[in-house]
Amino acid sequence: MVETLRHEWVNRVRETNIISIVDDDEWSRIGIAKLVQSFGFIAHDFPSARALLNSQLLARTACVISDIQMPVLNGLQLLDELRSRGHNMPIVFVTAFPDERIRAQALSRGASCVLTKPFDGDALELCLATALKSSGTNAV
Repeated sequence: MVETLRHEWVNRVRETNIISIVDDDEWSRIGIAKLVQSFGFIAHDFPSARALLNSQLLARTACVISDIQMPVLNGLQLLDELRSRGHNMPIVFVTAFPDERIRAQALSRGASCVLTKPFDGDALELCLATALKSSGTNAV
Protein backbone atom coordinates (compact mmCIF):
# COMPACT_ATOMS: atom_id res chain seq x y z
CA MET A 1 0.00 0.00 0.00
CA VAL A 2 2.78 2.44 0.90
CA GLU A 3 4.49 1.73 -2.44
CA THR A 4 1.27 2.45 -4.38
CA LEU A 5 0.66 5.73 -2.53
CA ARG A 6 4.31 6.69 -2.94
CA HIS A 7 4.24 6.01 -6.67
CA GLU A 8 1.15 8.21 -7.09
CA TRP A 9 2.48 11.29 -5.33
CA VAL A 10 6.20 11.09 -5.98
CA ASN A 11 5.47 11.15 -9.71
CA ARG A 12 3.59 14.44 -9.27
CA VAL A 13 6.19 16.27 -7.21
CA ARG A 14 7.23 19.60 -8.70
CA GLU A 15 10.14 21.82 -7.78
CA THR A 16 7.71 24.08 -5.94
CA ASN A 17 6.73 21.29 -3.55
CA ILE A 18 9.05 21.74 -0.60
CA ILE A 19 8.76 19.79 2.61
CA SER A 20 9.98 22.01 5.46
CA ILE A 21 11.38 20.27 8.52
CA VAL A 22 11.47 22.19 11.81
CA ASP A 23 13.32 20.70 14.76
CA ASP A 24 15.70 22.25 17.28
CA ASP A 25 17.66 18.97 17.44
CA GLU A 26 20.16 19.14 14.58
CA TRP A 27 20.63 15.37 14.16
CA SER A 28 16.91 14.70 14.13
CA ARG A 29 16.31 17.54 11.66
CA ILE A 30 19.04 16.33 9.28
CA GLY A 31 17.89 12.72 9.55
CA ILE A 32 14.29 13.60 8.73
CA ALA A 33 15.41 15.82 5.83
CA LYS A 34 17.48 12.98 4.34
CA LEU A 35 14.56 10.58 4.73
CA VAL A 36 12.17 13.03 3.03
CA GLN A 37 14.67 13.49 0.18
CA SER A 38 14.82 9.71 -0.23
CA PHE A 39 11.06 9.84 -0.91
CA GLY A 40 11.74 12.16 -3.86
CA PHE A 41 10.94 15.51 -2.27
CA ILE A 42 12.94 18.68 -1.91
CA ALA A 43 13.50 19.11 1.82
CA HIS A 44 14.64 22.23 3.66
CA ASP A 45 15.36 22.15 7.35
CA PHE A 46 14.98 24.89 9.92
CA PRO A 47 16.38 24.97 13.48
CA SER A 48 13.35 26.83 14.85
CA ALA A 49 9.78 27.79 14.12
CA ARG A 50 10.86 31.44 13.73
CA ALA A 51 13.41 30.45 11.09
CA LEU A 52 10.65 28.84 9.00
CA LEU A 53 8.22 31.72 9.57
CA ASN A 54 10.87 34.22 8.42
CA SER A 55 11.96 32.15 5.41
CA GLN A 56 11.17 33.03 1.82
CA LEU A 57 10.63 29.30 1.29
CA LEU A 58 7.49 29.35 3.42
CA ALA A 59 5.31 30.30 0.43
CA ARG A 60 6.64 27.27 -1.49
CA THR A 61 6.20 24.82 1.38
CA ALA A 62 3.76 22.01 0.58
CA CYS A 63 3.95 20.39 4.02
CA VAL A 64 5.66 21.03 7.36
CA ILE A 65 7.16 18.31 9.52
CA SER A 66 7.75 19.78 12.96
CA ASP A 67 8.87 18.70 16.37
CA ILE A 68 6.34 19.59 19.06
CA GLN A 69 8.74 20.33 21.92
CA MET A 70 10.92 23.31 20.95
CA PRO A 71 12.07 26.39 22.85
CA VAL A 72 10.59 29.86 22.23
CA LEU A 73 7.87 28.77 19.78
CA ASN A 74 6.75 25.14 20.03
CA GLY A 75 5.15 23.08 17.27
CA LEU A 76 1.56 23.81 18.31
CA GLN A 77 2.31 27.53 18.42
CA LEU A 78 3.91 27.23 14.97
CA LEU A 79 0.74 25.61 13.66
CA ASP A 80 -1.39 28.42 15.15
CA GLU A 81 0.91 31.09 13.69
CA LEU A 82 0.87 29.48 10.23
CA ARG A 83 -2.93 29.36 10.26
CA SER A 84 -3.22 32.97 11.49
CA ARG A 85 -1.05 34.02 8.53
CA GLY A 86 -3.28 32.14 6.10
CA HIS A 87 -0.98 29.17 5.44
CA ASN A 88 -3.03 25.98 5.31
CA MET A 89 -0.42 23.43 4.31
CA PRO A 90 -0.61 20.12 6.16
CA ILE A 91 1.51 19.64 9.27
CA VAL A 92 2.99 16.38 10.49
CA PHE A 93 4.24 16.44 14.06
CA VAL A 94 7.04 14.34 15.50
CA THR A 95 7.83 14.09 19.18
CA ALA A 96 10.18 12.26 21.51
CA PHE A 97 7.76 12.88 24.39
CA PRO A 98 4.48 11.08 23.62
CA ASP A 99 1.62 12.59 25.55
CA GLU A 100 -1.94 11.69 24.62
CA ARG A 101 -3.25 15.11 25.67
CA ILE A 102 -0.74 16.91 23.40
CA ARG A 103 -1.44 14.44 20.58
CA ALA A 104 -5.18 15.10 20.86
CA GLN A 105 -4.55 18.87 20.89
CA ALA A 106 -2.38 18.65 17.78
CA LEU A 107 -4.94 16.61 15.87
CA SER A 108 -7.86 18.80 16.97
CA ARG A 109 -5.96 21.90 15.79
CA GLY A 110 -5.49 20.41 12.35
CA ALA A 111 -2.32 18.32 12.38
CA SER A 112 -2.39 15.57 9.78
CA CYS A 113 -0.41 13.10 11.85
CA VAL A 114 1.61 12.79 15.07
CA LEU A 115 4.55 10.38 15.10
CA THR A 116 6.60 9.34 18.12
CA LYS A 117 10.39 9.36 17.73
CA PRO A 118 11.97 7.11 16.76
CA PHE A 119 9.60 6.30 13.93
CA ASP A 120 10.04 4.13 10.91
CA GLY A 121 10.48 5.57 7.43
CA ASP A 122 7.34 3.87 6.13
CA ALA A 123 5.26 5.55 8.84
CA LEU A 124 6.56 8.99 7.86
CA GLU A 125 6.10 8.26 4.18
CA LEU A 126 2.50 7.19 4.75
CA CYS A 127 1.79 10.29 6.88
CA LEU A 128 3.24 12.53 4.19
CA ALA A 129 1.31 10.80 1.40
CA THR A 130 -1.94 11.04 3.35
CA ALA A 131 -1.37 14.67 4.32
CA LEU A 132 -0.53 15.78 0.79
CA LYS A 133 -3.33 13.75 -0.79
CA SER A 134 -5.97 15.15 1.59
CA SER A 135 -4.75 18.72 1.06
CA GLY A 136 -4.65 18.40 -2.70
CA THR A 137 -1.05 19.65 -2.66
CA ASN A 138 0.18 16.77 -4.80
CA ALA A 139 -2.13 17.66 -7.67
CA VAL A 140 0.11 20.47 -8.90
